[in-house]
Amino acid sequence: MHAEFDFLFNTLTRLLAAVPVTLDLFFCSIALGATLSLVIVAMRVSPHWLPNRLARAYILVFRGSPILIQLFLVYYGLAQFGVIRQSIIWPLLREPYMCAVLSLALCTAGYTAEIIRGGLLAVPLGQIEAGYSVGMSGFKLLRRIVGPIALRQCLPAYTTEAVLQVKSTALASLVTVWEITGVAQQIIQQTYRTSEVFLCAALVYLFLNFIIVRLFGLLEARLSRHLRALPDRSSAQTMASNATAVVADPHRVAS
Repeated sequence: MHAEFDFLFNTLTRLLAAVPVTLDLFFCSIALGATLSLVIVAMRVSPHWLPNRLARAYILVFRGSPILIQLFLVYYGLAQFGVIRQSIIWPLLREPYMCAVLSLALCTAGYTAEIIRGGLLAVPLGQIEAGYSVGMSGFKLLRRIVGPIALRQCLPAYTTEAVLQVKSTALASLVTVWEITGVAQQIIQQTYRTSEVFLCAALVYLFLNFIIVRLFGLLEARLSRHLRALPDRSSAQTMASNATAVVADPHRVAS
């Protein structure tokens, strides 16, 4: 029994040492994907035919194909083009880590663009018209009205996308990036104890996703404080009205 606990402790220690690599993959890909998604959503809502169709095609391709295939195409496919091998970005693209970040970012950008577009469509038209009526410019309207409302609408769906992105980092081990899953596979090759190792890896991923969900939940709660205050105010007004009615005519209220 003591040997079992020692093995589990050593496994968790080795897996936790790989957490920084997983977090690096997550933060780099999510930041790059979010930046790219802003460009895609701008093209997606454009009234012009060409950028709109290009954005639609991008979203269709990266949401409709498996991320594993996208990773292999980036890692193995780009090296086949002489133009890329002779370009200034080749020192980056020949690194497995950068290929993993790029493939994860390209995939999440397609999903994030649709999430943002859904948030923009959820902004009430009346509030936009009210902003224009008081003389707001387009940028000020975006910063004061459209942006905050769209962000609140996007957060629940984007939280799910962030959780999926953490789990997608496990695919990076297939291109020799030794994050949590890659280290777990190394331990299994050395010990042949699959169940215990993958159980420990699952617990680490579960803990990371729990932290991410809680952080997004705190952000959503902070942005929605005024919405939660409305029911409380309404309840207080209802209680005050009932109290007034009891004082005015207690027999009618009781009946």
